[in-house]
Amino acid sequence: QVQLVESGGGLVQAGGSLRLSCVASGSIASINVMSWHGQAPGKQRELLAAISNRGTTNYADSVKGRFTISRDNAKNTVYLQIDSLKPEDTAVYYCNMVTSRGNFWGQGTQVTVSS
Repeated sequence: QVQLVESGGGLVQAGGSLRLSCVASGSIASINVMSWHGQAPGKQRELLAAISNRGTTNYADSVKGRFTISRDNAKNTVYLQIDSLKPEDTAVYYCNMVTSRGNFWGQGTQVTVSS
């Protein structure tokens, strides 16, 4: 089994920055795509950013230019740098990893942006 643990969320003022981390542990053979998803109150979970094992990145239009995804394969970790935070960025942020053993989710970390 693979476990994902996110960290780095919190309460921040609009215009501020946060760096989220997600570490995978357990029976990891290889990790293909790592991604971050956000679920705002009353809304569906949506893909925000993804990074392949070759470093190719993709972003939702709503976060382009403000969110940066990166990964450290040696540490089985994916990061999400969030800059210029807006109140509408308030959500639970989940990481996801597609591995050779299946698709796994973290428990989520809350990001709250005050205006």
